[in-house]
Amino acid sequence: MFLTVRRSGGFAGLTASGELETTGEPDVNRLEAAAHGLDQARLGTGRPQADRYVYRLEVRTEPSAEPVTYTVAEQDLDETTAWLLDRILTGS
Repeated sequence: MFLTVRRSGGFAGLTASGELETTGEPDVNRLEAAAHGLDQARLGTGRPQADRYVYRLEVRTEPSAEPVTYTVAEQDLDETTAWLLDRILTGS
């Protein structure tokens, strides 16, 4: 599975991005379970609030596959989604 995230907004309006291929990662099962568990309806509207981040996550089963894209605002993050996004951004 191939995961790409772009974070924008926040107090300074900075952006960050990260990519992660789950194959070979020590926590591959947790990563893929978190990605498979995403549901845009439960992730909120994705509307930004002042001084908060907005995340755009793309999930691909293969590098050439069309991505499934999720948009989530910082205030709508649950614990699992926050962990997944952080894991992709930091690579660790």
